[in-house]
Amino acid sequence: MICYKLFRLRKDNTLGSLFINRKDVIPVNKWIEAQCYPTKGYKVRPGWHATKQPKAPHLSEKNRVWRKVGIKDYEKIIRPDSQGGVWFIAKKMKVMMK
Repeated sequence: MICYKLFRLRKDNTLGSLFINRKDVIPVNKWIEAQCYPTKGYKVRPGWHATKQPKAPHLSEKNRVWRKVGIKDYEKIIRPDSQGGVWFIAKKMKVMMK
């Protein structure tokens, strides 16, 4: 399935997660498996979070970019529209070429 994910854009143009495991660089055009990194202050939801549309009104887009991603082995979670509506939490993700 094709979805969208918001990433942190670093000064060297690499992509990183917004909140969890922020130090890792997210590769482009390579399938990667989700890992579980329990983080204080965040609900444990193992997997890559993505949305059907590049929209998440509750998140700032400053120094962040939306990228089209492919996902596999996912579950669908209904969230409020103010949080982007439907979320997909996937076990595998591939960031598409820009």
